[in-house]
Amino acid sequence: MTDILTKIETMMPGFSKGQKLIANYMLEHYDKAAYMTASKLGAVVKVSESTVVRFANELGFDGYPELQRSLQELIRTKLTSVQRIEITNDRIGDGEVLAKILTGDIEKIRGTLEGLDPGAFDAAVDAILSAKHIYISGMRSASLLSGFLGYYFSLMFPDVRTVQATSSSEMFEQLFRIDKGDVFIGISFPRYSKRIINAIDYAKARGAVTVALTDSEASPLAAGADHLLIARSDMASFVDSYVAPLSVINALIVAISRKKQEEVSETFEKLEAVWEEYDVYAKGNGKNG
Repeated sequence: MTDILTKIETMMPGFSKGQKLIANYMLEHYDKAAYMTASKLGAVVKVSESTVVRFANELGFDGYPELQRSLQELIRTKLTSVQRIEITNDRIGDGEVLAKILTGDIEKIRGTLEGLDPGAFDAAVDAILSAKHIYISGMRSASLLSGFLGYYFSLMFPDVRTVQATSSSEMFEQLFRIDKGDVFIGISFPRYSKRIINAIDYAKARGAVTVALTDSEASPLAAGADHLLIARSDMASFVDSYVAPLSVINALIVAISRKKQEEVSETFEKLEAVWEEYDVYAKGNGKNG
């Protein structure tokens, strides 16, 4: 997949005149081509839609959608924030932003449900339940996901460590004691964090069970993961859409709480008493001054 542009360059001499027009456009504007339909791409380079489809077949794809997906996977790890903004503006256009973003998120959740392996999910749940210590890490925007998971896990397990570091050395200082019997949960989506990739490899080398929450089997986290949880993500302008990954995290929390139901209920009974004693939450209709 990452060699598709090189493949186009290599095959260029054998292309027809129309296919060369498509190839040159893809090489120069692959970020935009990845989100064009076959008909739109054909209109841009002034060839027929059928020529675009034959071009995809010539490259070895079953059809244009497969070529398009390959380009999308390629660019997700390469695009700068500025390029993301430009592409999103092209995709959304002048239409209703709210409807298009929310509809896209619904599709991501549906795609995640269809593509996530239930066996991998159950195995990850069992590994977490049997862990001595649980380490969770996500960098940059994914730190919000690791923080959310860490918060709820800390209410259910006695030893949960959310690893947050501003440097690689700080991260490994926090992971230094990870060992057999522990679980490391690494969370990263394009553009992938090198620190998470290194951390999951380090945890695996130390004998810990590793769980990766990422976007595909082609993710660099996948190689170091004992249990791979795939959730679809996408770019929404310069920000990342984490609706589907958050749904998977919610499912993890609920699945584990059900298997620890008696213990979790007891914990929350004690917490409710503490919250009541120290007046943590607003009461009634909120008109309590």
